[in-house]
Amino acid sequence: MLKQPATYEQQIEKLREHGCDVTDEVFCKEALSRISYYRLSAYFLPFRTSQGKYKTDTKFIKVYNLYEFDRKLRRIIFSVIEELEVFLRAQFSYYHSHKYGSDGYLNPVNFNSRHNHEKFNERVTDLLKSNNNSAFVKHHMNKYGGQFPIWAISELFTFGMLSYFYADMITVDQKYIARNIFNTSVTNAKSWLYCCTDLRNLCAHYGRLYYTIFSAAPAQIPGVDVKIKRSLYAAVMALRALYPDKNKWNNEFLPVMTALFDEYTDVVELRHIGFPEDWEGKMRR
Repeated sequence: MLKQPATYEQQIEKLREHGCDVTDEVFCKEALSRISYYRLSAYFLPFRTSQGKYKTDTKFIKVYNLYEFDRKLRRIIFSVIEELEVFLRAQFSYYHSHKYGSDGYLNPVNFNSRHNHEKFNERVTDLLKSNNNSAFVKHHMNKYGGQFPIWAISELFTFGMLSYFYADMITVDQKYIARNIFNTSVTNAKSWLYCCTDLRNLCAHYGRLYYTIFSAAPAQIPGVDVKIKRSLYAAVMALRALYPDKNKWNNEFLPVMTALFDEYTDVVELRHIGFPEDWEGKMRR
């Protein structure tokens, strides 16, 4: 039987029953009305005991501040992922079109044996349907009979599709891109792209970054040991490895993230996100 809805007052009482210190009921009620008890409850996970209660001195304001830290961090990381996604579209489409032609992506022989071309075409068709009001989609439908060059259609590709597009390339193409664009091996490039897809999806759907075990673990990143392979730190280090602009990473992204960590230093426990104490130095490129 499903749980019955609870009023804000009942939700506050439930927090107190679990051991949460709610000193400002007005603020707590306002926060619950904006965020919802269900979403906010996930940020209490680090404070839970084995008996399901909260640890001593668990304050609502601290949990709320963790939520705010997570929200702001997600926004910062997503802005970097956005730049990487645009970069991948540009690089993949440029390489593929110059080697196989503007519509070479429509020919299954230009991919490896693991490529499911029927499924790929279905994804492309679905993207066109869901974006049929876009100006460039209308333009290609009307002027070119629905034919799209790779540099146009890739504008609709999700990060996940870009990751799969690379994974399905012929080995020689994978090696060229891994070596000349990412300065690494094919295995690493595929792994890092998969990790960034996972990170991107969490950010895009307002998922929780704090105290989360990621489904993907990046391959061969210096400073990321086995114990923190599925942490936020590992995922951000994969993003660092793929991000194309060293100066922007060091001078735009890192200072903003450092400032955020400084702002919330009283509530953030680095071990809960896999960050080492000297994370800023290790993250610098």
